[in-house]
Amino acid sequence: MQIFFRYNWMVREDWYRWCEKLSEEELLQNRTGGMGSILHTLFHIVDVEWSWIRLLQGKTDFQESFDGYKNLTKVRKLDAEFHLEVENFVNNWDASMENRLFYDTLPDGKIVTDTWGEIMRHTIAHEIHHIGQLSIWAREIGKKPVSANLIGRGLSSYSNK
Repeated sequence: MQIFFRYNWMVREDWYRWCEKLSEEELLQNRTGGMGSILHTLFHIVDVEWSWIRLLQGKTDFQESFDGYKNLTKVRKLDAEFHLEVENFVNNWDASMENRLFYDTLPDGKIVTDTWGEIMRHTIAHEIHHIGQLSIWAREIGKKPVSANLIGRGLSSYSNK
């Protein structure tokens, strides 16, 4: 599981560097799908990752609006602030946490039960889903998207780095 989180973090950093070549207007342009824009989608990825980790730890959720983060520097700064806590949790993950139960009360009052392992994998898949949207948008504006290849990133302890 840690490999997939590290993979997502590497790809996200690649996307931030990719975004440096775009104007603020292009980053905020309304698009079909995702959260509506490239930058808002990146903000959403960071928000969701941190929020789930906070909830698993029994801490309060993030309630900030994208309105305060409408430039790449602010989103990257927020990501860096959140990353410390997320990385610590991910790096301390062990098999005993896999089947811990998380009870989520939905707005209608219904209680849903999931395991921590499901939530962690959902968080990974959520980011991969949105990165796919960024790749489509990159192609729509005539730019090469960031590579989604896991192979060759040196993530395994046996990889040639």
